[in-house]
Amino acid sequence: MIEYLTDVFSNYTLRTVILGTSGLGIVSGALGVFAYLRKQSLVGGVVSHSALPGIVIAFLVTGSKAPSVLVLGAAIAGWLSMLLVNMITRTTRVKYDSALGITLALFFGTGILLLIRVQMAGMSKKAGLEHYLFGMAATMSHENVLVIGGLGGLALILMFVFWKEFKVASFDPDYTKSVGFSVHLIDTIITSLIVVAIVIGLEAVGVILMSAMVIIPAAAARQWTNRLSLMVLISAVIGAAAGVGGTLIGDSGHHLATGPLIVLTATALFILSLFFAPKRGMAIHWIRQWKRKRRMMHRQIPALLHDLMERTKTKDDGWTIDVIRGLSPYKSGIDRVLNHLKSEGLVQQANDLWFLTQKGVEYVGIDSKDHGG
Repeated sequence: MIEYLTDVFSNYTLRTVILGTSGLGIVSGALGVFAYLRKQSLVGGVVSHSALPGIVIAFLVTGSKAPSVLVLGAAIAGWLSMLLVNMITRTTRVKYDSALGITLALFFGTGILLLIRVQMAGMSKKAGLEHYLFGMAATMSHENVLVIGGLGGLALILMFVFWKEFKVASFDPDYTKSVGFSVHLIDTIITSLIVVAIVIGLEAVGVILMSAMVIIPAAAARQWTNRLSLMVLISAVIGAAAGVGGTLIGDSGHHLATGPLIVLTATALFILSLFFAPKRGMAIHWIRQWKRKRRMMHRQIPALLHDLMERTKTKDDGWTIDVIRGLSPYKSGIDRVLNHLKSEGLVQQANDLWFLTQKGVEYVGIDSKDHGG
């Protein structure tokens, strides 16, 4: 393990890719929280897919395949796609989600058409534009890292500068208006930063998968906390972990694409969060429900045996587990609870019959008083 970590830090290419993918994960994870909270998960898909024609047009116009040039083209196309969505929703009766789908299809279809045109002209391999479909993180250069660090860092700085406005607008848009903030301006800034977060990762993850890096870390972070600041931090950490994890798995020698591995790593972290996060984890919820049921059964079964004793007016009659199960609202776990009550001396068993002990009678009386009975 130590030798592997030493190799990682001594390998310039791998170190460069890790810096780029982890930075990408931090930026997309942090800014993706606001898209997630504002129920704009599809925005990431629209922007990432709409960036493709911007990349191809930037190459055709400038003849350059420099990351800064192609990212600029992607950003302009992504921004124009969101302007089109807003124009459609404002001037027609088309709903917001439908406008997103229409815009995604229009821009992505145009991008594929332009990419085919470039391929037919014999320039595709020279430009390497096909890498932007599914990503090619393994070929990330120092310039790519600088673009991610520069634009991503600027986006994070602006996020902190407008933190109060973003927070209010994400949870209560009506209050945002009442305190004098421009909702449209805040929406524009948030959308612009999300566009930046997406376009800087297109070469690493690709236009098809990049939207996942905006939403998955945020959705995972939401399982861990209700605080916005902590959610942004956790989402950034999950994004960075996905970037580093996917990169290391891709470098393991199995010849697997790094971009999809980054998304799959983020998905794995989301599944772990979904089940085991202490705030909302499904497994934790099931355990709490099970404990609550056990506590209820621990009180209900002695009370049921006591009620049967009262009806028969004798302490010598016992009842089979089938009788107890038939009268109890709980049909499973009766035997385990009876054995637990037996270990506490509240019930006893003889010839497959269960009896309430004197200690159990006293327990029922105390429990009834504690619960207003």
